[in-house]
Amino acid sequence: MKEKIDLNRIPKHVAIIMDGNGRWAKKHGKLRALGHKAGVMPVREVSEAGSELGVKYITLYAFSTENWNRPKAEVDALMALLVSSIKKEIKDLKKNNIQLQTIGDLSSLPSISQKTLREAVAETSENTGLTLILALSYGSRTEIVNAAKKLAIKYKNNELTETDFTEEVFSNELYTSDIPDPELMIRTSGELRISNFLMWQLAYAELYFTDKLWPDIRKNDFYEAIYDFQNRERRFGKTSDQL
Repeated sequence: MKEKIDLNRIPKHVAIIMDGNGRWAKKHGKLRALGHKAGVMPVREVSEAGSELGVKYITLYAFSTENWNRPKAEVDALMALLVSSIKKEIKDLKKNNIQLQTIGDLSSLPSISQKTLREAVAETSENTGLTLILALSYGSRTEIVNAAKKLAIKYKNNELTETDFTEEVFSNELYTSDIPDPELMIRTSGELRISNFLMWQLAYAELYFTDKLWPDIRKNDFYEAIYDFQNRERRFGKTSDQL
């Protein structure tokens, strides 16, 4: 599959909803926490695959604002897994020239998680290859509302006028202000929705859904998504004849 990909038409930014860890655990007769642990390997797989192809950004929906409503034991296990996984993967991130970034309300995470993330972001800040972005305690509606509040305050303080309100100005108040919008969004496990993920940024992204559960995802699955993306006609409101 990798050989079929046109390296001159690689999407710059790929967003991924990593879904199906719990169902994978149930399918294999394991605890949900072990399903999340099994989901660490695919993160490494898609990161390496993206690096090999020349993808510049991969954003992973790691923990949503709604995920705080899950049982406390599961949330605690996820937070512990986040810390241990980052500590284990930091060496490979540096070796593969991958920079780590985060988006979301990190202040709501446990202090040890915040500290680990800050250290990992700092340690990889000089890397120049793929940027791996973890969306943590992230919710797109909250992101959009917060951006609107920031602009309202600027307007109230006479820092902006009505004519200054443009899509670009609004985008600059989002978590992803320095990141190009995703061109491709991948969701695993067969669910057909975006679940409050990058709703503004995904306006013109191609959506790719696979029935595979996240822990079963490997490099070739990522290649298949890229190949499918390259075989679509992206019109952005135009007709086929105009392209």
